[in-house]
Amino acid sequence: MAPRFRSNAWDPILIVAQMVTLQCLFYLSSGLLMLAFYTPLGYTATLRCLFSPDDLRFREPTGKILVSAFLLTSLVCAFGLWRIVKRSKQCLDFTCTVHFWHFVACLSYAKSIPISPTWWLTNILSILFMTLLSEFLCMRAEMRAIPINQSRSL
Repeated sequence: MAPRFRSNAWDPILIVAQMVTLQCLFYLSSGLLMLAFYTPLGYTATLRCLFSPDDLRFREPTGKILVSAFLLTSLVCAFGLWRIVKRSKQCLDFTCTVHFWHFVACLSYAKSIPISPTWWLTNILSILFMTLLSEFLCMRAEMRAIPINQSRSL
């Protein structure tokens, strides 16, 4: 029997490693984007920016910066998901897992469930963007033609 792509469907070590990698990419890209947007404007990027739902407000310039950074983070993570997971069927699962753990981190940091509509809207849009772009990229890669070698070696 010829080897198949991911012939072993249940590999918990691989799945956990992919989740940890994506979570690290999520926080690394979020932090770097916030730093890149905040520093030129004279604001200070802190952990509160990442984890406090109260900081995501459209009425304030810093809130708009945070919303922009989180939405751009979803696009960065979509490319990461495409390179790390490489399966369109798993994009929604991994995206929701990343955002679930972000929700848990925000919950533990703020000690309360986020009630800000801006926080929920930003995260729903982030899930939507990350899922759609990563599925598109994965499907495009999966549908790529497989080259067949015409010469036969005996």
